[in-house]
Amino acid sequence: QVQLVESGGGLVQAGGSLRLSCAASGSAFRVAVMGWYRQAPGNKRELVATVTSGGSTNYADSVKGRFTISRDNVKNTVYLQMNSLKSEDTAVYYCNAAFGGFNSWGQGTQVTVSS
Repeated sequence: QVQLVESGGGLVQAGGSLRLSCAASGSAFRVAVMGWYRQAPGNKRELVATVTSGGSTNYADSVKGRFTISRDNVKNTVYLQMNSLKSEDTAVYYCNAAFGGFNSWGQGTQVTVSS
């Protein structure tokens, strides 16, 4: 199993930046597809971005060009750099690890963008 702990959320003005971190425990991190998801009040949880063990990335259309996902396989950490934040980016952001048919989730971190 992989245990995940997110950090880096907070309150930021529109146009600002935040970097989220997700620290993972467990050797499976290195083979896992890591992802960031978000859930706004009243909405379903949605994919933000994923990164494979080899570094291939995928983004939701709504964040392309503004967000960057990356991973450090030495530190067992995945990051989400968020620039040009908009009020509609306000949500709880969750880290996810998918590997061998298993899914692990972090506890979530709140991101609030004020307009």
